[in-house]
Amino acid sequence: MIKKVLLTSLMATSLASSLSATEDMEKWLRPSEVPQPKDNKITPKRVELGKLLYFDTRLSSTGKVSCATCHHPKRGWTDLEAVSKAVGINGERGPRNSPTVMNSAYQKHQFWDGRARTLEQQALGPIEADVEMNMPLEVLIPKLNKIQGYKKLFAKAYPQSKGEITEKYLAKAIASFERTAVSGNTPFDKYIKGDKKAISAEAKEGFKIFKGKANCVSCHEGFNFSDGSFHNLGMTDGQLAGKDVGRYAVKRRAAWYGVFKTPTLRDVAISHPYMHDGSVKSLEEASRICNEGKFPHVKNFSTQVQNKDLTDDDYTKMVSFLKTLTTENKTKIPTNFPQ
Repeated sequence: MIKKVLLTSLMATSLASSLSATEDMEKWLRPSEVPQPKDNKITPKRVELGKLLYFDTRLSSTGKVSCATCHHPKRGWTDLEAVSKAVGINGERGPRNSPTVMNSAYQKHQFWDGRARTLEQQALGPIEADVEMNMPLEVLIPKLNKIQGYKKLFAKAYPQSKGEITEKYLAKAIASFERTAVSGNTPFDKYIKGDKKAISAEAKEGFKIFKGKANCVSCHEGFNFSDGSFHNLGMTDGQLAGKDVGRYAVKRRAAWYGVFKTPTLRDVAISHPYMHDGSVKSLEEASRICNEGKFPHVKNFSTQVQNKDLTDDDYTKMVSFLKTLTTENKTKIPTNFPQ
Protein backbone atom coordinates (compact mmCIF):
# COMPACT_ATOMS: atom_id res chain seq x y z
CA MET A 1 0.00 0.00 0.00
CA ILE A 2 2.81 2.40 0.91
CA LYS A 3 4.61 1.68 -2.36
CA LYS A 4 1.38 2.26 -4.27
CA VAL A 5 0.83 5.62 -2.54
CA LEU A 6 4.42 6.67 -3.22
CA LEU A 7 4.14 5.64 -6.87
CA THR A 8 0.88 7.57 -7.25
CA SER A 9 2.45 10.59 -5.59
CA LEU A 10 5.50 10.44 -7.88
CA MET A 11 3.29 10.13 -10.95
CA ALA A 12 1.21 13.11 -9.87
CA THR A 13 4.35 15.15 -9.24
CA SER A 14 5.76 14.17 -12.63
CA LEU A 15 2.49 15.09 -14.38
CA ALA A 16 2.31 18.43 -12.57
CA SER A 17 5.91 19.14 -13.53
CA SER A 18 5.18 18.23 -17.15
CA LEU A 19 2.10 20.47 -17.27
CA SER A 20 4.07 23.30 -15.68
CA ALA A 21 6.80 22.94 -18.29
CA THR A 22 4.20 22.96 -21.09
CA GLU A 23 2.56 26.09 -19.72
CA ASP A 24 5.98 27.74 -19.38
CA MET A 25 6.73 27.05 -23.04
CA GLU A 26 3.31 28.17 -24.26
CA LYS A 27 3.72 31.62 -22.73
CA TRP A 28 6.28 32.32 -25.47
CA LEU A 29 3.72 31.71 -28.24
CA ARG A 30 1.64 34.59 -29.60
CA PRO A 31 -2.09 34.23 -28.82
CA SER A 32 -4.10 33.50 -31.94
CA GLU A 33 -6.63 36.24 -31.17
CA VAL A 34 -5.52 39.82 -31.80
CA PRO A 35 -6.90 42.39 -29.31
CA GLN A 36 -9.35 44.77 -30.97
CA PRO A 37 -11.87 47.34 -29.72
CA LYS A 38 -15.58 46.58 -29.94
CA ASP A 39 -16.19 49.60 -32.14
CA ASN A 40 -13.43 48.71 -34.60
CA LYS A 41 -13.43 44.97 -35.17
CA ILE A 42 -10.94 43.72 -37.73
CA THR A 43 -12.52 42.98 -41.13
CA PRO A 44 -10.88 42.35 -44.54
CA LYS A 45 -12.31 45.58 -45.96
CA ARG A 46 -11.00 47.66 -43.07
CA VAL A 47 -7.57 46.06 -43.25
CA GLU A 48 -7.31 46.59 -47.00
CA LEU A 49 -8.37 50.23 -46.66
CA GLY A 50 -5.93 50.76 -43.81
CA LYS A 51 -3.10 49.21 -45.82
CA LEU A 52 -3.68 51.61 -48.72
CA LEU A 53 -3.67 54.59 -46.37
CA TYR A 54 -0.59 53.26 -44.58
CA PHE A 55 1.44 53.17 -47.81
CA ASP A 56 -0.08 56.22 -49.52
CA THR A 57 2.41 59.11 -49.69
CA ARG A 58 -0.42 61.56 -50.39
CA LEU A 59 -1.06 61.60 -46.65
CA SER A 60 2.07 63.75 -46.23
CA SER A 61 2.57 67.42 -47.05
CA THR A 62 5.35 66.66 -49.55
CA GLY A 63 3.59 63.74 -51.19
CA LYS A 64 6.74 61.67 -50.70
CA VAL A 65 6.28 60.15 -47.24
CA SER A 66 3.91 57.51 -45.89
CA CYS A 67 3.50 55.66 -42.60
CA ALA A 68 5.60 52.91 -44.18
CA THR A 69 8.51 55.27 -44.73
CA CYS A 70 9.40 55.00 -41.07
CA HIS A 71 7.65 51.69 -40.34
CA HIS A 72 8.23 49.38 -43.28
CA PRO A 73 7.26 45.68 -43.05
CA LYS A 74 10.39 44.62 -44.95
CA ARG A 75 12.59 46.41 -42.42
CA GLY A 76 11.18 44.92 -39.24
CA TRP A 77 8.44 47.58 -39.34
CA THR A 78 11.06 50.30 -38.76
CA ASP A 79 13.16 52.48 -41.07
CA LEU A 80 16.71 51.40 -40.13
CA GLU A 81 17.53 55.00 -39.31
CA ALA A 82 18.75 56.35 -35.97
CA VAL A 83 15.80 58.74 -36.00
CA SER A 84 12.84 59.26 -38.31
CA LYS A 85 13.65 60.29 -41.86
CA ALA A 86 13.83 63.96 -42.80
CA VAL A 87 10.20 64.55 -43.72
CA GLY A 88 9.45 67.94 -42.21
CA ILE A 89 9.00 70.93 -44.51
CA ASN A 90 12.42 72.23 -43.45
CA GLY A 91 14.12 68.84 -43.44
CA GLU A 92 13.84 68.28 -39.68
CA ARG A 93 14.64 64.89 -38.22
CA GLY A 94 12.63 63.26 -35.48
CA PRO A 95 14.27 63.08 -32.05
CA ARG A 96 13.68 59.34 -31.56
CA ASN A 97 14.30 56.06 -33.31
CA SER A 98 11.25 54.77 -35.16
CA PRO A 99 9.73 52.02 -32.99
CA THR A 100 8.54 48.84 -34.65
CA VAL A 101 4.82 48.37 -35.33
CA MET A 102 5.27 44.61 -34.78
CA ASN A 103 2.75 43.28 -32.23
CA SER A 104 1.69 46.82 -31.27
CA ALA A 105 -1.87 45.49 -31.11
CA TYR A 106 -0.88 43.67 -27.93
CA GLN A 107 0.62 46.74 -26.24
CA LYS A 108 -1.17 48.84 -23.65
CA HIS A 109 0.86 51.93 -24.50
CA GLN A 110 1.98 53.33 -27.86
CA PHE A 111 5.06 55.45 -28.67
CA TRP A 112 8.32 55.30 -26.71
CA ASP A 113 6.83 57.43 -23.94
CA GLY A 114 3.44 55.67 -23.91
CA ARG A 115 1.47 58.85 -24.55
CA ALA A 116 -1.21 56.98 -26.53
CA ARG A 117 -3.20 54.05 -25.15
CA THR A 118 -4.66 52.71 -28.40
CA LEU A 119 -3.59 52.32 -32.01
CA GLU A 120 -6.46 54.61 -32.99
CA GLN A 121 -4.98 57.34 -30.77
CA GLN A 122 -1.51 56.67 -32.17
CA ALA A 123 -2.39 56.54 -35.86
CA LEU A 124 -2.89 60.25 -36.52
CA GLY A 125 0.05 61.60 -34.50
CA PRO A 126 2.81 60.96 -37.07
CA ILE A 127 0.63 62.38 -39.85
CA GLU A 128 0.47 65.79 -38.19
CA ALA A 129 3.96 65.86 -36.64
CA ASP A 130 6.08 68.49 -38.38
CA VAL A 131 9.17 66.27 -38.23
CA GLU A 132 7.29 63.36 -39.80
CA MET A 133 4.48 63.64 -42.35
CA ASN A 134 3.68 67.27 -41.54
CA MET A 135 0.10 67.10 -42.78
CA PRO A 136 -2.50 68.99 -40.71
CA LEU A 137 -5.70 66.98 -40.46
CA GLU A 138 -7.78 70.01 -41.40
CA VAL A 139 -5.96 69.88 -44.74
CA LEU A 140 -5.80 66.11 -45.14
CA ILE A 141 -9.46 65.27 -44.46
CA PRO A 142 -10.87 67.53 -47.23
CA LYS A 143 -8.14 66.22 -49.55
CA LEU A 144 -9.14 62.61 -48.94
CA ASN A 145 -12.83 63.43 -49.36
CA LYS A 146 -12.06 64.59 -52.90
CA ILE A 147 -10.70 61.15 -53.78
CA GLN A 148 -13.79 59.22 -54.85
CA GLY A 149 -11.99 55.89 -54.70
CA TYR A 150 -11.30 56.37 -51.00
CA LYS A 151 -14.85 57.54 -50.28
CA LYS A 152 -16.19 54.30 -51.77
CA LEU A 153 -13.77 52.19 -49.74
CA PHE A 154 -14.66 54.00 -46.51
CA ALA A 155 -18.37 53.46 -47.23
CA LYS A 156 -17.75 49.71 -47.58
CA ALA A 157 -15.40 49.38 -44.60
CA TYR A 158 -17.44 51.65 -42.32
CA PRO A 159 -21.04 51.78 -43.63
CA GLN A 160 -22.04 54.13 -40.82
CA SER A 161 -19.67 56.73 -42.29
CA LYS A 162 -21.73 56.80 -45.50
CA GLY A 163 -18.50 57.47 -47.34
CA GLU A 164 -17.75 60.62 -45.36
CA ILE A 165 -14.07 60.50 -44.37
CA THR A 166 -13.44 61.88 -40.90
CA GLU A 167 -10.52 61.82 -38.46
CA LYS A 168 -12.23 59.06 -36.50
CA TYR A 169 -12.62 56.70 -39.43
CA LEU A 170 -9.17 57.52 -40.80
CA ALA A 171 -7.63 56.52 -37.47
CA LYS A 172 -9.73 53.36 -37.28
CA ALA A 173 -8.74 52.23 -40.77
CA ILE A 174 -5.00 52.69 -40.24
CA ALA A 175 -5.23 51.00 -36.83
CA SER A 176 -7.00 48.03 -38.40
CA PHE A 177 -4.09 47.42 -40.73
CA GLU A 178 -1.52 47.92 -37.98
CA ARG A 179 -3.23 45.16 -35.99
CA THR A 180 -2.22 42.73 -38.73
CA ALA A 181 1.47 43.44 -38.09
CA VAL A 182 1.98 40.45 -35.83
CA SER A 183 4.84 38.04 -35.29
CA GLY A 184 4.71 34.86 -37.33
CA ASN A 185 6.03 31.34 -37.18
CA THR A 186 9.69 32.12 -36.56
CA PRO A 187 12.40 29.48 -36.00
CA PHE A 188 11.98 30.16 -32.27
CA ASP A 189 8.21 29.56 -32.45
CA LYS A 190 8.79 26.28 -34.27
CA TYR A 191 11.24 25.30 -31.54
CA ILE A 192 8.75 26.11 -28.79
CA LYS A 193 6.11 24.04 -30.60
CA GLY A 194 8.38 21.00 -30.48
CA ASP A 195 10.72 21.16 -33.47
CA LYS A 196 14.02 20.81 -31.64
CA LYS A 197 15.98 21.21 -34.87
CA ALA A 198 14.43 24.59 -35.68
CA ILE A 199 17.23 26.50 -33.95
CA SER A 200 20.90 25.78 -33.38
CA ALA A 201 22.47 24.41 -30.20
CA GLU A 202 24.09 27.81 -29.69
CA ALA A 203 20.69 29.54 -29.91
CA LYS A 204 19.22 27.08 -27.40
CA GLU A 205 22.02 27.92 -24.99
CA GLY A 206 21.38 31.59 -25.65
CA PHE A 207 17.71 31.16 -24.71
CA LYS A 208 18.72 29.49 -21.45
CA ILE A 209 21.08 32.35 -20.63
CA PHE A 210 18.38 34.86 -21.62
CA LYS A 211 15.94 33.31 -19.14
CA GLY A 212 18.46 32.39 -16.46
CA LYS A 213 21.86 33.92 -15.86
CA ALA A 214 21.18 37.14 -17.75
CA ASN A 215 17.60 37.43 -16.42
CA CYS A 216 16.53 39.36 -19.50
CA VAL A 217 13.01 38.14 -18.75
CA SER A 218 12.73 40.70 -15.96
CA CYS A 219 11.85 43.15 -18.77
CA HIS A 220 11.45 40.96 -21.88
CA GLU A 221 8.93 38.35 -20.77
CA GLY A 222 6.38 36.33 -22.75
CA PHE A 223 5.57 35.94 -26.45
CA ASN A 224 6.14 39.63 -27.20
CA PHE A 225 9.36 39.72 -25.19
CA SER A 226 8.25 42.86 -23.37
CA ASP A 227 6.78 43.63 -19.98
CA GLY A 228 4.95 46.59 -21.51
CA SER A 229 6.41 48.80 -18.81
CA PHE A 230 8.98 51.61 -18.75
CA HIS A 231 12.62 51.63 -17.69
CA ASN A 232 15.63 53.94 -17.59
CA LEU A 233 18.70 52.22 -19.03
CA GLY A 234 20.90 55.25 -18.51
CA MET A 235 21.16 56.11 -22.19
CA THR A 236 21.90 59.77 -21.38
CA ASP A 237 23.85 61.40 -18.58
CA GLY A 238 20.60 62.16 -16.76
CA GLN A 239 20.65 65.94 -17.09
CA LEU A 240 17.23 67.50 -17.67
CA ALA A 241 18.30 70.39 -19.89
CA GLY A 242 18.35 69.42 -23.54
CA LYS A 243 17.76 65.74 -22.84
CA ASP A 244 14.90 63.43 -23.72
CA VAL A 245 13.27 62.70 -20.36
CA GLY A 246 10.93 60.07 -21.77
CA ARG A 247 7.62 59.40 -20.05
CA TYR A 248 8.30 62.18 -17.58
CA ALA A 249 7.25 64.64 -20.31
CA VAL A 250 3.86 62.88 -20.43
CA LYS A 251 3.34 62.53 -16.69
CA ARG A 252 5.42 64.66 -14.36
CA ARG A 253 6.13 61.98 -11.81
CA ALA A 254 9.57 61.23 -10.37
CA ALA A 255 9.20 57.54 -11.23
CA TRP A 256 8.83 58.40 -14.93
CA TYR A 257 12.03 60.44 -15.22
CA GLY A 258 14.08 59.24 -18.18
CA VAL A 259 12.10 56.03 -18.67
CA PHE A 260 11.06 54.56 -22.02
CA LYS A 261 8.83 51.68 -23.01
CA THR A 262 10.34 48.22 -23.20
CA PRO A 263 10.33 47.33 -26.91
CA THR A 264 9.43 43.93 -28.26
CA LEU A 265 12.38 41.78 -29.30
CA ARG A 266 10.42 40.30 -32.19
CA ASP A 267 12.27 41.09 -35.46
CA VAL A 268 15.02 42.66 -33.37
CA ALA A 269 17.77 41.31 -35.63
CA ILE A 270 16.47 43.34 -38.60
CA SER A 271 15.14 46.45 -36.82
CA HIS A 272 18.44 48.08 -35.86
CA PRO A 273 19.61 50.56 -34.64
CA TYR A 274 18.41 50.18 -31.06
CA MET A 275 17.19 52.13 -28.02
CA HIS A 276 14.91 55.17 -28.10
CA ASP A 277 17.69 57.37 -29.46
CA GLY A 278 18.92 54.92 -32.07
CA SER A 279 22.46 55.22 -30.75
CA VAL A 280 23.18 51.49 -30.52
CA LYS A 281 24.20 49.72 -33.70
CA SER A 282 24.52 46.04 -32.78
CA LEU A 283 22.56 43.43 -30.85
CA GLU A 284 25.61 42.60 -28.75
CA GLU A 285 26.09 46.23 -27.74
CA ALA A 286 22.38 46.51 -26.88
CA SER A 287 22.60 43.34 -24.80
CA ARG A 288 25.60 44.68 -22.90
CA ILE A 289 23.82 47.94 -22.13
CA CYS A 290 20.78 46.05 -20.84
CA ASN A 291 23.12 44.11 -18.57
CA GLU A 292 25.38 46.93 -17.46
CA GLY A 293 23.73 50.23 -18.38
CA LYS A 294 25.44 53.02 -20.33
CA PHE A 295 25.40 55.55 -17.50
CA PRO A 296 24.52 53.33 -14.50
CA HIS A 297 24.55 56.18 -11.99
CA VAL A 298 21.94 58.42 -13.61
CA LYS A 299 18.87 59.59 -11.77
CA ASN A 300 16.11 56.96 -11.65
CA PHE A 301 18.28 54.20 -13.15
CA SER A 302 16.27 50.98 -13.52
CA THR A 303 16.69 48.49 -10.71
CA GLN A 304 16.15 45.75 -13.30
CA VAL A 305 19.55 46.49 -14.83
CA GLN A 306 22.14 44.66 -12.77
CA ASN A 307 25.53 43.47 -13.95
CA LYS A 308 25.46 39.66 -14.11
CA ASP A 309 29.11 39.37 -15.20
CA LEU A 310 28.23 37.79 -18.53
CA THR A 311 31.07 36.52 -20.68
CA ASP A 312 31.73 37.30 -24.34
CA ASP A 313 30.55 33.76 -25.09
CA ASP A 314 27.28 34.42 -23.22
CA TYR A 315 26.59 37.45 -25.37
CA THR A 316 27.41 35.56 -28.57
CA LYS A 317 24.95 32.82 -27.65
CA MET A 318 22.20 35.29 -26.72
CA VAL A 319 22.60 37.13 -30.02
CA SER A 320 22.31 33.79 -31.80
CA PHE A 321 19.03 33.22 -29.96
CA LEU A 322 17.68 36.71 -30.70
CA LYS A 323 18.22 36.12 -34.41
CA THR A 324 15.68 33.26 -34.24
CA LEU A 325 12.89 35.77 -33.50
CA THR A 326 12.71 37.10 -37.08
CA THR A 327 9.36 36.71 -38.82
CA GLU A 328 9.24 35.93 -42.53
CA ASN A 329 7.24 38.93 -43.68
CA LYS A 330 4.87 38.30 -46.58
CA THR A 331 3.11 41.67 -46.65
CA LYS A 332 2.36 42.70 -50.22
CA ILE A 333 3.16 46.33 -50.85
CA PRO A 334 0.36 48.12 -52.77
CA THR A 335 1.36 49.93 -55.94
CA ASN A 336 -2.04 51.21 -57.08
CA PHE A 337 -3.99 53.67 -54.94
CA PRO A 338 -7.56 55.03 -55.08
CA GLN A 339 -8.22 57.90 -57.47
